[in-house]
Amino acid sequence: MTVFALCTLLLFAFIHASWNFLSKKANGGVPFIWLFTAIAAVVYLPLAVWIVLAEKPYIGLWQIVLMIGSTLAHLSFFIVLQKGYKKGDLSLVYPVARGTGPFLTCILAIVFFHEKPSVWTIAGTCFIVLSVLFFTGGLKKLTTSESLIPILYGLATGVIISGYTLLDKGAVSTWLVPPLLLDFFNTVGRLVILTPFAIKNWSEVQYEWKTHKKEAAGVGICNSLAYILALSVMASAPVSSVAPIREISILIGTIMGTVFLSEGFGKQRIAAAAVMVIGVVSVALG
Repeated sequence: MTVFALCTLLLFAFIHASWNFLSKKANGGVPFIWLFTAIAAVVYLPLAVWIVLAEKPYIGLWQIVLMIGSTLAHLSFFIVLQKGYKKGDLSLVYPVARGTGPFLTCILAIVFFHEKPSVWTIAGTCFIVLSVLFFTGGLKKLTTSESLIPILYGLATGVIISGYTLLDKGAVSTWLVPPLLLDFFNTVGRLVILTPFAIKNWSEVQYEWKTHKKEAAGVGICNSLAYILALSVMASAPVSSVAPIREISILIGTIMGTVFLSEGFGKQRIAAAAVMVIGVVSVALG
């Protein structure tokens, strides 16, 4: 991986953690998702048109199928993530969601493909499991609904992240869909799917605009920008190398939650985030 690609992924990590911070701060539901999606569609439309006119990418049947699948996966991601943020802290839901992808991939590979994990993989898995205990404040607190429900939402989000990462990697590297065009298709797809709901609940959309317009604009711009950066690197780099570096956002997001949102277990969760990052990198090395 080149130095430029590494710097791009580190920039992604900061931007990604930032839009999750804004999303948690707004603490909105589907009306908020529709609002920031509409803003993103308007902002990135000129760039998408430019990509189509300048690059003239080939978009055939399989490209369309992958883009539709990606759209549905990302829509599910946003809905589950927002529900998780309503139930728990940013410094709990975000790292669990981001860190469980490699962990779940490892477990599924062992169960379904009978793969034999390396020492690095086993060590990394143990680090990830241990970090989750630290995030919640201990095994006893893990059994309470206050911690368990947010963790379940985080785990569900992690499953979706694993799915769309592999799907989108294939779209941009094998089927050569331009990263910005793939993300813009996702944005427009979400907008179309959610618009009937938004019209039916227009008063809620207006409330979100009145109270959280800055957060919606920040999420709309930063979410797409972060993912376009990640897709651009994944187009030429192995996903196994890209994924661990992306997870530096775990540490950044946890610090934002504990410092700016005054969430509990501050120092403990920051330490847990560092342990999780080590675990994710170990799994990738395995």
